[in-house]
Amino acid sequence: MKVLNHVHTCSIFLVLPSLLLTVLQTATAHKNGIDIYSLTVDSKVSSRFAHTVVTSRVVNKADAVQEAVFQMELPRKAFITNFSMIIDGVTYPGTIKEKVAAHEQYTAAVSRGENAGLIKATGRKMEEFQVSVSVAPAAKITFELVYEELLRRHLGMYELLLRLQPQQLVKHLQMDIHIFEPQGIRFLETESTFMTNELAEALTTSQNETKAHIRFKPTLSQQQKSPEQEDTVLDGHFIVRYDVNRTASGGSVQIENGYFVHHFAPEGLPTMPKNVVFVIDKSGSMVGRKIQQTKEALIKILSDLSPRDQFNIIVFNSEATQWKESLVPASEENVSMAKSYAATIIAAGGTNINDATLAAVRLLDHSNRAELLSAGSISLIILLTDGDPTVGETNPKHIQKNVKEAINNQYSLFCLGFGFDVSYAFLEKMALDNGGLARRIYEDSDSALQLQDFYQEVANPLLRDVAFEYSSNAVEEVTRDNFRHHFKGSEMVVAGKLRDQSPDVLLARVRGQMDTQNITFQVESSTAEQKELFQTPKYIFHNFMERLWAYLTIQQLLENFVSASEVESEALKNRALNLSLNYNFVTPLTSMVVTKPEGQEQSSVANKPVEDDNRRRHFHIGVSGAAPVGAAQRHGQPGPPDLLQGRPGPLLPPSFPHQTSEIPTAMDQYAPSMRHFILSEPDPGLLHRVKINAKVLPTKAPAPASVQHPAVILLLPEPIADPVCVDMRQSQGPMDLLLDPDQGLEVSGQYNADKAGFCWIDVIFKNPQLQVHVLPERVVVVRNRRSSAYAWKETLYLVLPGMKVTMDEKGLLLFSGPDKVTISLSHNGPEKGLLLFLRDTDRFSSRVNGTLGQFYRDVVWEPAEAADDSRRVLRVQGKDYSATRELKFDYQKGKEISCWSVEL
Repeated sequence: MKVLNHVHTCSIFLVLPSLLLTVLQTATAHKNGIDIYSLTVDSKVSSRFAHTVVTSRVVNKADAVQEAVFQMELPRKAFITNFSMIIDGVTYPGTIKEKVAAHEQYTAAVSRGENAGLIKATGRKMEEFQVSVSVAPAAKITFELVYEELLRRHLGMYELLLRLQPQQLVKHLQMDIHIFEPQGIRFLETESTFMTNELAEALTTSQNETKAHIRFKPTLSQQQKSPEQEDTVLDGHFIVRYDVNRTASGGSVQIENGYFVHHFAPEGLPTMPKNVVFVIDKSGSMVGRKIQQTKEALIKILSDLSPRDQFNIIVFNSEATQWKESLVPASEENVSMAKSYAATIIAAGGTNINDATLAAVRLLDHSNRAELLSAGSISLIILLTDGDPTVGETNPKHIQKNVKEAINNQYSLFCLGFGFDVSYAFLEKMALDNGGLARRIYEDSDSALQLQDFYQEVANPLLRDVAFEYSSNAVEEVTRDNFRHHFKGSEMVVAGKLRDQSPDVLLARVRGQMDTQNITFQVESSTAEQKELFQTPKYIFHNFMERLWAYLTIQQLLENFVSASEVESEALKNRALNLSLNYNFVTPLTSMVVTKPEGQEQSSVANKPVEDDNRRRHFHIGVSGAAPVGAAQRHGQPGPPDLLQGRPGPLLPPSFPHQTSEIPTAMDQYAPSMRHFILSEPDPGLLHRVKINAKVLPTKAPAPASVQHPAVILLLPEPIADPVCVDMRQSQGPMDLLLDPDQGLEVSGQYNADKAGFCWIDVIFKNPQLQVHVLPERVVVVRNRRSSAYAWKETLYLVLPGMKVTMDEKGLLLFSGPDKVTISLSHNGPEKGLLLFLRDTDRFSSRVNGTLGQFYRDVVWEPAEAADDSRRVLRVQGKDYSATRELKFDYQKGKEISCWSVEL
């Protein structure tokens, strides 16, 4: 059957690290006759386990056969559980099989010259899923995709993220998110990068103590960019963040249908002192922006050290160099000296990872033997490198062996791979072997923030040697129940099966060590009470806790495989495979076969990328990482790599090639997995790989040459009708602009006369807790120690309890709330400074103060002279300011205004 007028697009976008990400994208444009008349998302989150169903219904309105493409991006950590197509009333389901069983279909697809890379990385935590099918004139087709994932607590919150990009107006578009948390929902917030004030009317949120329902159902007119345009404004991500209430027991045990899950995250514990050795790569490949961002992040991290901590810095290229001979206390003086040292680091030379890491171990060993480590402290090595070893010991297996023997379970090693020139699999195994984790640092404008966020994850250890205990006659097949550390803002999760004759009450104990003492937490859970709790079909999907247990077990089996002995590896693989097949999960060990109507291509194969595949493709964040059609063949790779390669008993026949790296990659919360799908690919000759839609942004009217714009515009209370425009004729040092303890508000900044505006402004709210660092280059939002960077004129719509933070395409950043002063910030060009505007100023308390806050306390206007009413004297807290009525340009309104001009 001939394919006509096929249009294929992939999107270009940047999304920061998150805990659950889904992209809804329709790659067939409306103009080729394929009309999406319904697109729905239904996501149910029960006890942190998310079950998401995406359904797209399309009709071919053309007079000829068209190609319909269902294209989505979903989280790498998620397990797809089902995909189906309904065509002319006939359902074509996806079938999950052992990967080996799909071998013949795979090789047949390659022999036909079809692209095997239909599942491909498209961002930091995303991968693209695609399937296509020919649609006859007037025919309808329904696509449905189902996937599941356990939401991980990261820096004090869980996150569910959906991306909408339909590329056309959709008559019925609806997104429903149901959250049920028996512990109680402590807070709930949403964020969007496409929301407008009109679209916000289509968003509703209802919440009680344990449940929340978020619905987004925009009309056709609300989806339109403008009444004259048929283009949709829906192009961005929608995020839900929340956390749950905590009790003195530190956690909650929930039971459903014969399975239990135990969530544990104690609050109020003191932070344990730590001993940190930073091992920083300064080889030649780090030259330029990478070393600058590393130094910036290291200086910030040093500022966050606790006075109880001890630390040292090792920099390395061909050789390793210690900053100090031993660990030093994180005193103000030592931290200041360390910052000065960090600022002088210069990149040059080779990469000797082995010697640098062993030097860090010897440093900790020496301090340990000399009894210099604080009692109850924990010791961490944080290694940052951007390349493979080139000097000294360069064999990855030998380095891993050397490091493991040297650490000997005494310290934890955390490995950060900067960019894609380093083997992530090598770093991951070395970290998991030594009680730590690995993380990819993406080479981008926010790399320094990524480094800082990683440090925040491990900055506050609360417990060590944590063990979960349950009565042996009550439970079986329990997931991992021992953890080396527990860090503030994270959560430990244990799941298992109840025995047939288990008692009516499940008793759980958690033992751990604080810095000065041992501690035990205890919680009881009644089976009868829990059964009654999970009886709400609207919020619960069938057997969710059993599936949560299976999901978590598979994740941990694959992670354990990385560090397993040869004897253990085969048993781990077999158990993970059996669970994947039993629960219909697409995992690194299984594939999905999608059948098609007779007369169309029956199947071809999509190869899910592994983390290190990205370095071979020179993947860059922000652009869909699809290799060109046929790239796999050009690289000499006719088949999918074996994820768990390098162990006895290969998962695939010998005809399947092995990955370049000898080190296996785990599928866990920190590293992506590799799964295989058997799907169909449209004719490569008809594909347009990248479609970029140019968007003309609305611009502000430029200020007339004769009219100046003030740095600050203040609206004063009645009876003064005109605002006060504050001008600053010379550069100033950092200033406390606004301080209002009753509002919980602090605004500070620094004025630059050359740029006629502020070179930075910091806005801090106490309730809700929020910090925003505003620069001419970007806006950095810090919430719960998590940093997110936004470019100016990037749409932002953040709804917090009692407050909104928005930014529009005109570059206006707005902080507002029903009982808060409205703060507006604007940036009007790369060579200009930041401008500040205040509204709703009657909400300031009587205790407001600061350089600008003083204008809202004890202000007296002296009477105007009869001869000249354009000049007055403004007395503020006993100080007189000359005020002149002038025309000024208001960038917020885009027009001239009359105001009282005051010079500071």
